[in-house]
This record gives sequence, C-alpha cells and structure tokens, in this order.
Amino acid sequence: MSQPKPTSDKSPYFDIAEKYGVTIDFRPMIKVESLTPKEFRQQKVSILDHTAIVFTSRHAIDHFFNLCTELRVTIPETMKYFCVSETIANYIQKYTQYRKRKIFPGPSGKIEDLVPIMIKHKNEKYFVPMSDVHNDDIKNLLDQSKLQHHEVVMYRTVSNVFAPEELAGYDMMIFFSPAGVASLQKNFPNFEQKEVKIGTFGATTAQAVRDAGLRLDLNAPTEKAPSMTAALEQFLKEHNQ
Repeated sequence: MSQPKPTSDKSPYFDIAEKYGVTIDFRPMIKVESLTPKEFRQQKVSILDHTAIVFTSRHAIDHFFNLCTELRVTIPETMKYFCVSETIANYIQKYTQYRKRKIFPGPSGKIEDLVPIMIKHKNEKYFVPMSDVHNDDIKNLLDQSKLQHHEVVMYRTVSNVFAPEELAGYDMMIFFSPAGVASLQKNFPNFEQKEVKIGTFGATTAQAVRDAGLRLDLNAPTEKAPSMTAALEQFLKEHNQ
C-alpha cells in the first residue's frame, strides 16, 4: 500500500487484513519536501506583497509555514486565509490562532466552490502555495475571475529510495498517485509485473499505470466501490481463495 500507515487501529484496512487473512504493508513510494529558501527566492515573489493565502491541502499549509520560518518571514495578523474545505481551515490552527474574521473555508473541498467566496474579497492579493507538479487550472480559474494572484511553488514530490529486494514476495501493489507509479519505475527500472496485481485510486493514477506498460487489475473509485478499501474487499472476495 503506497501510503502511510493509518494512525488509527480502527482503519478498515486492518479489518480487511484480519477478515481475509492477508498482510498489508504500508510503504509510501513518495514523500513531499519543502523547497530551500534559495530555491524559493529564485521565483522572485514576496509573500508579504500579498494580503491573502489560498490553501488547497494540508501539505500546502505545512510547507508554507515551515518555509516562512526558514525565510524569517513574519506573517502579519491581518493576513487572510482561504481554504478549500473546513477540514483544511481547521488544520491552520497548528500554526496560527483560528479567527473567523480571517479564515474562509470553502463548502466542498473544490477550488471552484471557493472562488465565489474569494470574489467577495476581490481587492485582496492572493498567494497560492503549489507543488512542483501542478497544472494551470487554478491560475486559469483565478484569471477568469479577475482576481489578483500568484501561484508559487513551495514544495515538491520526490521518490522514496527502495532497496532492490523490497518488492519481493508481494502479490499486489496499490498506488494513489501518478508520482507513486513514477517512483516504482525509478526504483525498479527492470520491474516485471508477471502475476503481481496492481491497483490504483483515481483515473490519472490508473492512466499512469497503463502508460508505464503495466497491467491494471483493480481501480477505484467506482459506483459499487467508492473507496479503495471497498474496492480491495470486493477484489479479495472474488480472488482470495
């Protein structure tokens, strides 16, 4: 399972392992790290030239505040924060006091549904922390809404390092992002799938498996299996003798 081990013992993955007599190992194929202060400065954008920050993920929050500390940038109390969901908005409390007058959560987790809230504050100058792997969807959306904004790379996705023998003995590998598939190719350039099953979550991850010339045996979400745990349980019911 190419993601971190669940922090709760009540995770459905543990129930599946016990119910079907399988072993599930959690080993992230990728990790996210901050840019260095030097790399950030090369983009020639000042955080303090902006009056609002747009957060699309917890990663963005972590790396924004960590990099601000390394850059010795003190965020003013007047700074506003626009978050795609209530969950992400609550996560800001890890770094700054939650004040309703300066934190604006979106209703759905989608940037499209946050934009109408941002338009109500059209005079703000928006700073959007991004990963090195991104498309122009957010930029185009904010351009169309005639908002002042800068998208700035603050963190990147890199492959974890695996020893040559670490994949030996596994019957299935499950990926949650195209970057995980890329990490497999980087760490194991001579990987031969043979009887190993491959599962993915999301259409782009599934396509990355196909583009790598590998066989896709399990994909979620589907109408019958909206989560990876539901899809995995369906698969084991059918195939685990």
